[in-house]
Amino acid sequence: MTSETSGLKLKNWAAIKNPPYPAEGAGNQTFSSYTLFGIVLGGPLFLIIYFRLSLLFYPFLLPLGLPIFAGYFYLSSKYSTPYNNKVQLPGRKIEEYIIIQDSSLAIYSNRNKIPMELFFENYFDGKIDLRGDALEILESRHDWASFEFTMGQFKFFLTQWIPETLVHSKKQDEEQVRDHYDRGDDFYAAFLGPRMVYTSGIISDQNKCETLEEMQDNKLKLVCERMRMKEGERHLDIGCGWGTLVAYAAKHYGVDSTGITLGRNQTQFGNNRIKEFGVDGQQARIKCMDYRDIPRSPKYHKITCLEMAEHVGVRLFTTFLEQVRDMLEDDGLFFLQIAGLRRTWQYEDFIWGLFMAKYIFPGADASCPLGWVIDKLEVSGFEIQSVDTIGVHYSGTIWRWYQNWLKNKDTITAKYGKRWYRIWEIFLAWSTIISRQGSATCYQIVAHKNLNAFDRAELISKKLLSF
Repeated sequence: MTSETSGLKLKNWAAIKNPPYPAEGAGNQTFSSYTLFGIVLGGPLFLIIYFRLSLLFYPFLLPLGLPIFAGYFYLSSKYSTPYNNKVQLPGRKIEEYIIIQDSSLAIYSNRNKIPMELFFENYFDGKIDLRGDALEILESRHDWASFEFTMGQFKFFLTQWIPETLVHSKKQDEEQVRDHYDRGDDFYAAFLGPRMVYTSGIISDQNKCETLEEMQDNKLKLVCERMRMKEGERHLDIGCGWGTLVAYAAKHYGVDSTGITLGRNQTQFGNNRIKEFGVDGQQARIKCMDYRDIPRSPKYHKITCLEMAEHVGVRLFTTFLEQVRDMLEDDGLFFLQIAGLRRTWQYEDFIWGLFMAKYIFPGADASCPLGWVIDKLEVSGFEIQSVDTIGVHYSGTIWRWYQNWLKNKDTITAKYGKRWYRIWEIFLAWSTIISRQGSATCYQIVAHKNLNAFDRAELISKKLLSF
């Protein structure tokens, strides 16, 4: 089935939440990096000329480039127009989407759009309510919200995001992971469901509405098949979460599987899950440790890392990949599933990313474009065997998480409070859209050591002949 929005034909797929208003936003298509750097570097020079100062003062005035940089981004995000947008929005008043409870926000009325960051911060604080379902309201977000940067975001970026990106110490990573993942297994079960897998599932047929459990089972099987797991092989899962992949691989493929996580609750849950799967504790186990402390021997035939590498951070990413290479047998395979961002960015992408860094995945700063990830893998001694983009699969996964979350509203609100419920409500609703439209995506990469002696013929796949 198809529908039309101002001449743009939209298809209705059974597997995902279909977009009613897939409008384009302003972004790098109309952004000038040359103008930005010209102003940043030229601003201090202008002051020297205007006040007739010596050029020796120039290095001391360069820090002024930071507020100039912020000001340019703010003005660009506020006044830039969308590029090549073909979608006509409903044109409704903001009051038809949200209810503003605080008089200090009264300026945002009629067609005066509210900045997105201001909206969700006040929604979390109870100063704004929604007129209906969060996902449906966010589908029309370009009609009532603007994607301009705010002082709150600049402050977070400078005082928290940058320092955390530069540090990534063991202590910092441990505190972030445990504060996040040890909140309570019931909190995560409320949207992850019985599989307790916090990574993208896989859609097998876009014309079929599979359950969340079916999509996660598809993914677990896909990973094991892509890795060509065999009985008796040693398998390491770095950032194993609640241990479902470890238990699944050990049970169905006979591998000796080890999962690594910093979460105490996840460690206990994962080892219990292994028992539930009927797997002997001598064949599979979950260990609570930092990835940097994993012993270098014995080496592993198969290493998987599903959406944990983002938390390693940009600064340590190459070191992490070199460690993986050292732990991998020469004929072994490495499966990396990693969230990424598009290079053809829009301002919404950044605002969503800062929201995620603040509330959902603190420290996950290594979510980068595919080219960056591939470059780091190759520099670290890997050859890429295959790459798949599964962003739309992630959208379908998160949509099902969102539906689960809504069903458990009363339980979550009673135990964790309205604020936590609302934070995850916006996270899941907005991310359903973000991953569907390509703002953020997810890559599945299979790689091996780039050695002359590696048997590449063994990896020849009939997939290349699928027309």
